[in-house]
Amino acid sequence: MLDDPRRAAAHRSYVDEWEKKINSFVQIDPRPGNGEGALAGVPYGVKDNIAVKGLGLSCGSKILEGFISPYTATAVERLEATGARVYGKCNLDEFGMGSSCENSVHGASSNPWDPARVPGGSSGGSAAAVAAGLVPFALGSDTGGSVRQPASFCGVYGLKPTYGAVSRYGLVAYASSLESIGILAGDVDTCRQVFDSIKGEDPKDQTSVPWEDRSGESSSRRIAVLEDLSDLSPGVDAVYRKSLEGFREIGWEIVPVRLKTLDYVVPAYYTIATAEASANLARYTGIRYGYRAEGEDHADMVRNTRSEGFGHEVKLRILLGTYVLRSGFQDQYYGRAQRIRTLIGDEFSKVFQGAEMLLMPTFPVAAFPHGESGMDAFQQKLADKFTAAANLAGIPGLSIPAGMDGNVPVGMQLLAPAFCEERLFSAAREFLSVYEPARCPGFKEPS
Repeated sequence: MLDDPRRAAAHRSYVDEWEKKINSFVQIDPRPGNGEGALAGVPYGVKDNIAVKGLGLSCGSKILEGFISPYTATAVERLEATGARVYGKCNLDEFGMGSSCENSVHGASSNPWDPARVPGGSSGGSAAAVAAGLVPFALGSDTGGSVRQPASFCGVYGLKPTYGAVSRYGLVAYASSLESIGILAGDVDTCRQVFDSIKGEDPKDQTSVPWEDRSGESSSRRIAVLEDLSDLSPGVDAVYRKSLEGFREIGWEIVPVRLKTLDYVVPAYYTIATAEASANLARYTGIRYGYRAEGEDHADMVRNTRSEGFGHEVKLRILLGTYVLRSGFQDQYYGRAQRIRTLIGDEFSKVFQGAEMLLMPTFPVAAFPHGESGMDAFQQKLADKFTAAANLAGIPGLSIPAGMDGNVPVGMQLLAPAFCEERLFSAAREFLSVYEPARCPGFKEPS
């Protein structure tokens, strides 16, 4: 797409104008494609916690300042095999911890629909770049909603695949049992095409598995919906109810259900996620790579490096995770959270016995303003219950553009049983007959 120098220069000018407003990329370094394959010449963004050899891998953190990746993630290698071209690395909340893309050493990203608002997080830079037309798609990571929530805020499609369906080799670990490499795309067909390109078992990732479509043929057209959703903002509630009517209009039977475990999603998720984060981030000492602070001795240097190198939110989660894993506390907190996780998965399985999919809001509110007038960190955590449920259960989720709340888009998420991504894509295409997503003001198709 950008092989012609004049077209490439024109597109770079377009990107630079947008970047002054949204700060979606932390590094722009277009890579050559192989000229072959289904995505030949198509540029795309890569969240800066996914490795691309020769490019930075900062994870949005000072502690990885100046680190250049010596290898490439499997998902990126598979895209390269289709001819797609890495355009650059996208901004994120530090180590994927956040819902606003404000917790980054590279500065905050902004929503292309309204730069006074956040693009969501943690894959906010990826979502913003796609929404503004800087790239047709981007890779992100989803640990508790970090692909689907920014997709909702920015009016694009966001897929969290089944756990294990896409190799995590090359994804910097945050909470290993919860996270997946996901996709943000401007249209559902591109999202599906990218997923087809990156899915499948990888010998470099022992948590990956062969992907086999389990969607199956069914004459049933039942979609489950939640009975009680009293905690939505008026704008999101209106879009949710209109979405239900839209699916009913295209022939789906609406089946009300109750998820009794939904109230336990956030405490279970943050107990497990912070525990795993405290273990995974212990490797950052300043000794072998990244930022190193001064110190009188080894222990003092490590302590100073972590104190200066990690941001507030990362420190908070490390401390919480260390606490729940302490001797005498592990079964009380971490073990109990894992048992709740099993109950959540079992409840989803029961829902899917009577319905093909489940429709839920992606997030209780639309894109909120930057700074103190927006949501604080605790409110953002509480709002993760709709998205984090899918990570705990290991099932796929797809956020689709579904309406508007004032001048910003609102997404709804479709959830399905494991390895039923095709069911999600098919329903998203059907939904286009009742709602055609708009483009943000100033958008221009990548060329």
